[in-house]
Amino acid sequence: MKFKSLLVAGLLASAFQVSAQFTQAPLPYAFDALEPSIDKQTMEIHYGKHHKAYVDNLNKAVEGKPEASQTIFQVVKKIDKNTAPAIRNNAGGHWNHTFFWNTIGPKRGGKPSGELAEAINKSFGTYDKFVEEFNKAATTRFGSGWAWLIVTPDKKLAVVSTPNQDNPLMALAETPGTPVIGLDVWEHAYYLKYQNKRPDYIKAYWDVVNWEAAAKNYADAVK
Repeated sequence: MKFKSLLVAGLLASAFQVSAQFTQAPLPYAFDALEPSIDKQTMEIHYGKHHKAYVDNLNKAVEGKPEASQTIFQVVKKIDKNTAPAIRNNAGGHWNHTFFWNTIGPKRGGKPSGELAEAINKSFGTYDKFVEEFNKAATTRFGSGWAWLIVTPDKKLAVVSTPNQDNPLMALAETPGTPVIGLDVWEHAYYLKYQNKRPDYIKAYWDVVNWEAAAKNYADAVK
């Protein structure tokens, strides 16, 4: 299954319609395709071990439960503070990583254009100020988590961060919204190459952002 601009709402929901078992989609590029920003070994471990573990553990967690016949999007949207930790953590991990793989890519980077660029300028003043705010959210997220650019329910852009494998789609989100891009700042995402230098990893991220996918996510979210 080949994913391109993905993947919020309808696209993601249809992509993951399964009967009683969640599956991990193939990585849409080679493991070494993001070098030097993200190295081959990190991608192999991140995708092949960490993401796979979330999928495997999610299937175990939902066995015999209603979630087993739902899409990953449906499961994630319903997650609140009463959701079992095994479902919350692993469903979030599965969705977040799938989204991440498809909003980065080889020969990407640059800057957004069109309606997304206009919205960023309107919301943050300039693209550089947006990057500064996003970098701050990613750098200051204590411990493990994610930084996001989202479309809020009132159709505005905002930068937020979430802990662990939570995301802004969840019912428990402090600031709810639809992700446009998201950056994994767990140490397993960067430690082999960048060690404890998270800011260097965040800087390198901008060289692989798939702005075409981000623009599609934005357009879908503001419809």
